[in-house]
Amino acid sequence: MANAGGGVYSRALMDHVSNPDYKYKMGDPTLTHEGINPSCGDDLVLDVRLGDDGKIAEVSWTGHGCAVSQGSADMMSDLMVGETPEDARKLCHLFGQMIRGEQKDPDTLDELDEASCLESISHMPARVKCAELAWRTLDEMLAHPEASERTSPTSTEDGTDENGNPVAGAGAAPKAPTVLDCALDGHLPVRTPADKA
Repeated sequence: MANAGGGVYSRALMDHVSNPDYKYKMGDPTLTHEGINPSCGDDLVLDVRLGDDGKIAEVSWTGHGCAVSQGSADMMSDLMVGETPEDARKLCHLFGQMIRGEQKDPDTLDELDEASCLESISHMPARVKCAELAWRTLDEMLAHPEASERTSPTSTEDGTDENGNPVAGAGAAPKAPTVLDCALDGHLPVRTPADKA
């Protein structure tokens, strides 16, 4: 199902943006973690409920951001239900490889189901951090479940720019994002009716 040369704003992505199935605040989650993308202003809180069998029984998210971050979060949530934490982390790593252009095999990318339609983002470095926000947040949450409600959120800022080059002053606290930054980059945060509630 990999996106063979299609555009970023595929029908699947836009369906998840317009009609998110997993955008709600979960009551009594097992794990909760916040993820932010300071370079774009994307911000989400991811909730996970683990079942008695240890598998992911429910995933939900709340927050705001651009269409890529919102659609990617919803696709990821859909994919993770029924997975073990270990398998979910493997899928997060596979998504990261795809989105950075490191994995292109269509058969392998089929494991990502609908999320494979985001493959073309690997050609748009400014969009990579938007697409991977939810995936990195889930991976961090599952890697460190004892700290799932920590006060410092997962960030897409890893000390590199959108081309992977080191940034001077990496490790310093990221500056607060502004809506202007998003507007200059050609995308604005997506607001859904649920955000107004």
